[in-house]
Amino acid sequence: MYRIVFLIISSLFFFSCKQEKTHRLPYYNTPDFSAVFIAGGKEEVKNKITHQVENFSFTDQNGRTITQNNIDGKIHVANFIFTSCGSICPVMTDHMQQVSNTFQDDNNVMLLSYSVMPWIDSVSRLKKYMERKKITNKNWHFLTGPKANIYRLARTSYFAEEAIGFTKDSTAFLHTEHFVLIDGTKRIRGIYNGTLDLEIDQLINDIKELKKESYPPSIF
Repeated sequence: MYRIVFLIISSLFFFSCKQEKTHRLPYYNTPDFSAVFIAGGKEEVKNKITHQVENFSFTDQNGRTITQNNIDGKIHVANFIFTSCGSICPVMTDHMQQVSNTFQDDNNVMLLSYSVMPWIDSVSRLKKYMERKKITNKNWHFLTGPKANIYRLARTSYFAEEAIGFTKDSTAFLHTEHFVLIDGTKRIRGIYNGTLDLEIDQLINDIKELKKESYPPSIF
């Protein structure tokens, strides 16, 4: 009798662990970043997690057009900086470089640094910024484009200012220390303070965990 009970409990524990491993990281559907944990499979994710990064088109430091197609099926980390920033941006870029160094040769991990002063951060200026920082990762794109489009994407897709959400005037200056982790289906899986070492360590660990998930974007 005890043996049967033990086997049942062991099976339940194994099944539970397997499910947890499949979706260890939560999902985020709303600007307040309320965590949603999914125990089921792809269909449950599709039905419950409706928020995804919307379509976009911007230009990177090499003059290349980067769109949602470039991140399709790939993990990416987004942050928001400007090259003339003398406060938190240099720290954020240095911390993003730690992430870059960890996944330097991994084509399934992309880094997107959006300029919040695109009227100043031209393609050539972004290129010089990368060269000054000695950034060589081909999967790290510094992006510029229309201000309204960047700000809308930041606030409504990435929830970059989650305490404010959709209510802030779209013309108000965007300045946030957050790094946002997005999975291969363009769903938000984590938010981190880009100025803190411990948060960057956690981000790197979470990317490694997220890489264990495998969901073809076509399913979603």
